[in-house]
Amino acid sequence: MAHPPRSDADLIAEFGPHLAYEPPGGWHGPSAGPPPALVKTHCCFCGQQCGIQLKVRDNKVIGFEPWEEFPFNRGMLCPKGVRRYLQDNHRDRLTAPLVREASGFRPTTWDDALARTVRGLQEIQAAHGKDAVAVLGGASLTSEKSYLVGKLARVALGTRHVDYNGRLCMVSAGVPYKHTFGVDRSPNPWSDIPKAQVLFIIGANIAECAPITTDYVWRCKDAGGTLIVADPRATPITRKADLFLPVRPGTDLAMLLAMLHVVVRDGLENRAFLEAHTTGWAEVAAEAAAWDPVRAARICGVPPEAIERTAHLIAKAERAILLHARGLEHHSKGVENCQAAINLMLTCGHIGREGAGVMMVTGQGNGQGGREHGQKCDQLPGQRSISDPAARAHVAKIWGIAPEELPGAGLTALEIVEAIHRGEIRGLLLLCFNPMVSLPDGAYVREALDKLAHFTVIDFFLSETAHHADVVLPGSLQEEEEGVVCSAEGRVIHIQRAVTPPDGARADTDILCELGRRLGGERHAAKFAFASPREVFDELRRASAGGVADYGGITYERIDREFGLFWPCPTEDHPGTPRLFEGGRTYHADGKAHLEATPWREGGDPLDAEFPIHLTTGRVVSQYLSGTQTRRIGPLVDQAPEPRLELHPTLADAHGIADGDWVEVTTRRGAQTFRALVVRTIRPDTVFVPYHWPGARSANRLTHRTMDPRSKIPEFKSSACRLAKGAPPPGTRRQLPIAGAS
Repeated sequence: MAHPPRSDADLIAEFGPHLAYEPPGGWHGPSAGPPPALVKTHCCFCGQQCGIQLKVRDNKVIGFEPWEEFPFNRGMLCPKGVRRYLQDNHRDRLTAPLVREASGFRPTTWDDALARTVRGLQEIQAAHGKDAVAVLGGASLTSEKSYLVGKLARVALGTRHVDYNGRLCMVSAGVPYKHTFGVDRSPNPWSDIPKAQVLFIIGANIAECAPITTDYVWRCKDAGGTLIVADPRATPITRKADLFLPVRPGTDLAMLLAMLHVVVRDGLENRAFLEAHTTGWAEVAAEAAAWDPVRAARICGVPPEAIERTAHLIAKAERAILLHARGLEHHSKGVENCQAAINLMLTCGHIGREGAGVMMVTGQGNGQGGREHGQKCDQLPGQRSISDPAARAHVAKIWGIAPEELPGAGLTALEIVEAIHRGEIRGLLLLCFNPMVSLPDGAYVREALDKLAHFTVIDFFLSETAHHADVVLPGSLQEEEEGVVCSAEGRVIHIQRAVTPPDGARADTDILCELGRRLGGERHAAKFAFASPREVFDELRRASAGGVADYGGITYERIDREFGLFWPCPTEDHPGTPRLFEGGRTYHADGKAHLEATPWREGGDPLDAEFPIHLTTGRVVSQYLSGTQTRRIGPLVDQAPEPRLELHPTLADAHGIADGDWVEVTTRRGAQTFRALVVRTIRPDTVFVPYHWPGARSANRLTHRTMDPRSKIPEFKSSACRLAKGAPPPGTRRQLPIAGAS
């Protein structure tokens, strides 16, 4: 149904007081037409979820202004935040459902596309059972949509197989946090970072992946704090580091064990804290006993004296914080890596206090909230375990079904792809996920998608994955729906709807509810009769109540008044919980932190004579995840038009490679060709490629499918490779010299 043009007054009447006009003369955009309305909302990209004001005129986002009052970023934005509005009104926007025919996609009606989806999935389940269909969601969805994804899978489809692309992000941190503390969330608000005397950043490229967090780091430094960074690359944040640890990819655990060894050897552990507030420390200390710094240095490549100095700085500080991200987590022993980091900080008593803690840097927009309310294969709303009888009974009652009707835990994202290969899963519903770019071993993923008997994708652009779909349903951008997300620091914030979807597209919530009604049939259709995201959120609040991630006392109105609320927040008069574990008490029944030993083991793709070089992957500042959005924003593409292979001059000279040459990178999965970027800021035994591009530029055609056995996260950060000077890929344009360059 066509949307008539609407004035700014209409927008204010519909969307409420969060819209405010800018004063005359305060707007620096186009002069034609009335001044635009400003919508206070948040960036659609990384887990920082910076506050931003979108400029809206005639149901279009036409620009932005800083939102200086929002406490997290105080008006600051990174290059992606500044340019994010340029994806709105993009010519690639999907505005009609598509169905696949022999000659390719053709537009169809919504009724036809939905009917094809329902028929395709139901026929598969009738022939092969409920679990022959899977659902994959995403960690950039609002929490309301994440909740609906889990409910649709488990109630309308009755399948246990539902997971999300956060499986590629935070789960290796979530497992040890849940084991140790009984809760999966960073314990400290970001405002604690400047108060640390020692800040240890490990496996986190803060400047490019979480740029606004850089301000918190600089404030820590300005206050006299000591900055330590561990990474195979000297990322931009290291320019101000007091100590840089150039750890070899895949060996963080050896380095952390050696640090703990030094703390125990030199009697620097906080015995009083350990005895009062932890269990399992004796086993942890015994595991570290064999890891003297000299042994660890041979494995991790960090000098023994640097390991010792780091251990002493952390242990002797009154307040220390350890920040970690995917560099620590994207390994087949990612759980052990994160557990070792937690063990080190707890051994020194750095938890539950202002300026002291261990904190995870969430990568995706709703990476925290997206795993809290039901689209993760082993969790129900409120971060409840799906195997807990009490949790099942609570959620089943909210959903109006018997507990025994709830399926059990299903397969994880990459395991779903493997099950498709085996013929166990034959139908797939997917949204906010682009596995053709983001999953490892891209050829294997492509083969799986082409084996599906039915595949429906919900997206706003035709992603590389959507090219393999039978039905594509055009969904909504973040600013086209109201909802909540939870930021990296555990702050639940309000995404304001600024505009409605363009003609022909629909809000994701409406699509999920319509599919739920059609798939649920006469018995379950009413369970998806939500008229708005607010109604979904009201049910989510009730479903999460009493759980670890308790949203019971959080309302849209409170969020707006208080610039967000930290969960758990069980009642509407509760202030929220910015800092967890104050007083040393965790969420376990005994109130203690449960430490766990972390035995060393090798990674899943070892170096050898044929593949003697480490390949690691990650982000660049101007791109986001699989690039579906950012590769369509011109100024961001200009910053990084292609992936470049970073390598050290020593490695380059050994292979006769100069800056700008084409280099063939070969792993046990195949070969890809990239242009060289020769830099001194990377280990000489390591190369780096960002992963945001598809096809012939895809780094994830080279990575391997080895998973951490507990978190099921793939080992993106350490693959074995070899290099050779290569030729430009077919169709590559000649790179012109830059004016003024020597």
